[in-house]
Amino acid sequence: MAENTDPAKRPHVVIVGAGFGGLFAARGLRRADVDITIIDRQNYHLFQPLLYQVATAGLAPSDIAWPIRGILSRQKNVTVLLDEVADVNVESNEVLLSDRRLSFDYLVLATGARHAYFGHQDWEPFAPGLKSIDDATEIRRRVLMTFERAEMTDDTAERERLLNFVIVGAGPTGVELAGAIAELARRTLAADFRRIDSRSARVILVEAGSKVLPALSAELSDYAETALQKLGVEVLLGNAVTQCDSNGVMVANKPIPAATVLWAAGVAASPAGSWLDAETDRAGRVKVTDDLSAANHSNIFVIGDTAAVKDAKGSAVPGIAPAAKQQGRYVASVIRARAEGKKQPAAFRYRHSGNLATIGRKSAVIELPFMRFSGLFAWWVWGLAHIYFLIGVRSPFTVASNWLWQYITYGRGARLITGDKTNSPS
Repeated sequence: MAENTDPAKRPHVVIVGAGFGGLFAARGLRRADVDITIIDRQNYHLFQPLLYQVATAGLAPSDIAWPIRGILSRQKNVTVLLDEVADVNVESNEVLLSDRRLSFDYLVLATGARHAYFGHQDWEPFAPGLKSIDDATEIRRRVLMTFERAEMTDDTAERERLLNFVIVGAGPTGVELAGAIAELARRTLAADFRRIDSRSARVILVEAGSKVLPALSAELSDYAETALQKLGVEVLLGNAVTQCDSNGVMVANKPIPAATVLWAAGVAASPAGSWLDAETDRAGRVKVTDDLSAANHSNIFVIGDTAAVKDAKGSAVPGIAPAAKQQGRYVASVIRARAEGKKQPAAFRYRHSGNLATIGRKSAVIELPFMRFSGLFAWWVWGLAHIYFLIGVRSPFTVASNWLWQYITYGRGARLITGDKTNSPS
């Protein structure tokens, strides 16, 4: 590790990525005698757990994303750079940006994850994933445009294809997308069209595994599947997608014509592993030591979806927001201890706070370490938990009231079609 040999110069901490992990690392160092540079290719922090709401016209992008500079404006030891990292030179302790090099004493890589198509990257144009605001607004455009095209066509087969929606992957994102699209079709848009009945739309959730929400207990998984079916979602379990193109998908050797296919089946880590020439797992996550540093690089930390971290039982720590927050806080405590010449904290230990997912409005499933429950009460707990953890919102009650009004009225006031309406695989 390169030490700071100039006592007049404060250690420089570079944080790449302003997601949950990166922001909590920066906040954890707010009282430390260090200078921080946080780099992100977007100028906003995104509250990803509610991204599906933007994709299904429930919330506007501004409801779940806030400027990074605004969030950190009162933290005087932080500089924010809007840039993209191309590589890391571990020998000279430099981050290579688009047109400059930035030296560091400590580096925190919190670069998140991207979509994984399991060797079928050519499917991405036909089945977009959901990781960013751009993804969400593109999905919203595709979903809403299919109803518009169905309204205009006189071809019965084409209308049926347009009104088929396939979601691949039955984890939380897939379940939440399926439930929200079903409600959009059956409630929100029901009175908007004259030539089509939006309620006739088919929403099909395809999962290669044996159950929906595989991280949850069998009881809650069964409840979620039943709740989806009550919303009109067709759930196909134990079936992998074997083909995906502009016509739809192939499942169990049977074609499902569909103009809209959404991908929620897997993620892969950012290129951080190749930057460090580090050992990674199958998903590309960097295998870290017990203080979340990269092997042979004790001043470089990798956290969040970018890191392969084990819990006390040897199981993989899930790539969820609470885990990234805990890792960000922990790394900040390690860096602060080192900068102050103190003994660093004991090895990182993940504390699992539970799993939760919503199935449309008024229904959710929650599994805590000490209890599990479902239904309307779980939905309220899910909503309150998400509002409580909104980062950077000066008045979370504004978001809460807007969100609640949209849910009560089925208004979906954010259903604007933006972007290039002609550039679509459908």
